[in-house]
Amino acid sequence: MMRCSNCENKNTKVLDSRPIEEGRAIRRRRECERCGFRFTTFERIEEVPLIVVKKDGVRQEFSREKLTRGLIRACEKRPVALETIESIALEVEKKLRNAGNPEVSSNSIGEMVMELLSKVDEVSYVRFASVYRQFKDITVFLDELKDIINTDKSMKDK
Repeated sequence: MMRCSNCENKNTKVLDSRPIEEGRAIRRRRECERCGFRFTTFERIEEVPLIVVKKDGVRQEFSREKLTRGLIRACEKRPVALETIESIALEVEKKLRNAGNPEVSSNSIGEMVMELLSKVDEVSYVRFASVYRQFKDITVFLDELKDIINTDKSMKDK
């Protein structure tokens, strides 16, 4: 039973139900049978919090929004659609949740993101890698670029 938010009546009827958030939630449009007031309710899957263990040992809750913001920065002024960025963040979150571990290292997340981003845009990949791997000097950066070039060559040779 869902109470009317206007008159507290327990008898309401569902007028419309729609899946949202890629089927992870349902939006219901309701109407009170007593006063006729219409309101919206949401039903979501209750997810166990996913904890990220940072390199320094600090723990914080996983945030897809934070990951998306990092990807947006890496893809700035690049031909990468926002939908692609959001799908990478969603894919990473799905993999993490499906693994069933309540805690995950930031290292694991970074590697997943880089794997997916490398298939989308090499420049964005290098930008993300430079922040994620905290390149200490230009030689480390050049080594990463050489790895990308070698990967591209081996993919073209196949």
